[in-house]
This record gives sequence, structure tokens and C-alpha cells, in this order.
Amino acid sequence: MKNSFDADYKIHSGKDFCIGDGSLTLMAGPCSLESLEMGIEIAATMKDICAKLGVNYIFKASFDKANRTSIKSYRGPGLEEGLIQLAHIKKTLSVPIVTDIHEPYQAEPVAQVADVVQIPAFLCRQTDLLTSAAKTGKVLNIKKAQFLAPLDMKQVASKCREAGNNRLLLCERGTTMGYHNLVVDMRGLVIMRGLGYPVVFDATHSVQRPGGLGEASGGDRAMALPLARAATAVGIDALFVETHPDPANAKSDGPNMIPLSDMESFLGGVLSIHRAIRS
Repeated sequence: MKNSFDADYKIHSGKDFCIGDGSLTLMAGPCSLESLEMGIEIAATMKDICAKLGVNYIFKASFDKANRTSIKSYRGPGLEEGLIQLAHIKKTLSVPIVTDIHEPYQAEPVAQVADVVQIPAFLCRQTDLLTSAAKTGKVLNIKKAQFLAPLDMKQVASKCREAGNNRLLLCERGTTMGYHNLVVDMRGLVIMRGLGYPVVFDATHSVQRPGGLGEASGGDRAMALPLARAATAVGIDALFVETHPDPANAKSDGPNMIPLSDMESFLGGVLSIHRAIRS
């Protein structure tokens, strides 16, 4: 897929770069903020890896996981403390930030810190959430709901445009197959890009098994790299990956997160395909 996106998608933080200019952007970090120290460790490691490999980097972490399977599950530090941690990571390491919002009132304070505001898949049809996020003027990463067809994202994008924001990224993260399984239809990347926006592939949530462990979601991280390579071959502008120093003991989404120690080889495998199709 030919890149045709311009400076409307420029990210200003540390090293300025443009999403959709033919280069590859990586959004990577833990599922949720567990501690400031861990956030800094992951962001610093990923920044160094991406600099070495020539990949644009955006640090990803959630301040609140409002859609956990069980009410007893860890959700994160919350909005106020979470934004303090994200702002510290951003300032200390000069990395841009992407984080998700779940309610309209969160859009404005999050936009004071985040360079990209993310809309969770379950909530991508929520008009008030979309318009509140759109009005911040930030680049929005909108995840396609597990229950939507790719072409249905046309109406999602339309809501944001009506609110005055056309700086949208459309993200594929798998479609409900049934009974805790997701399936990725690579045609969706082509269809969504045909709507006129850069596309993102979420490699780790695409291998998630929602609710598969009863009180928590399962997943199969071994399938994340094959799917990421396939999506890159089809053509993507950004890759979304959750990573953790010790996924087995992560407080959320451990089964589908990539060990931090494996991220350089993971990204290298994807990048070789990206460069091959560009040549």
C-alpha cells in the first residue's frame, strides 16, 4: 500500500517524525502502568532499540484498564497518578506518549500529556467519547471493535471529522471468532487504509483470548510475531506491541505480552519485511 500521508500526522516530542511517511512507527510498552520505575525501564529500553533499528517510537501504557475481565483485576494507578507518571517518562526520556481514555471527561487532561490519544476497541462507537477526543486536536489511534467489520470504521471516522479532527489512525486488533478466540483478517488493513487513514496493527491484542482464563484474559504470544510479519507484508504504518520485563508476573495481559528481552529480535523480524516491501 502506497503511503500518502503528510505532516498532519507529525508527532512533536523529542525526535519529530511523521506517521505514514513510509517509515515504521512502533507503539510499545506495558499493558498498564505498574510503577514509574518499570515504565522508565521499558521506555528507555525500547527507545534504544528503536534508535538502533531506525524505527520511530511512541511509549504506550494505560493509566486505567477499565475493561478488565474481573472486578478484582488490577486496573492501574488511575488518571491523576497515571498522568504524573506518563509526564515524567515523557520529559525524562524525550519520548512521545500514547494512552487510552474510557470516558469523555478524560480527553482534555490526557491530551495535556499524550501525543496520541487512543480509543479502546470496545468503545469505538461511543459518540461522546470520540467527539471529546477529537476536539483535543491530537492524533487519535482508534481501535476497530472486535465486533465490527473494517468498513464500519468509516462511520467511526466520520464522527471524528464532524468534531473537527481528521488526524486519525485506524487500528486492527482482531475480530471475534467466538468462545474466547479472535481471528485476524488481513484484508481489514487494506479496507481501512482505503478509507484514507494510516493503519496500525496491534500484534499482541490480536492473539488475546478474552476471558479465556475465567477471571482474566489469556493469550498466545507465540503467534504475535507471525501475525505482525504478515500485517507488515500487507502494509502498515505503525505496529502496536505490549511488552514487559516479566510477562508471567505482569498485572494485566501477561499471556500475550512480549518479553522485553525479546523485543529487539521481534522488531528486527518485522523491520526486515517492512524494508523489503518498500524496496
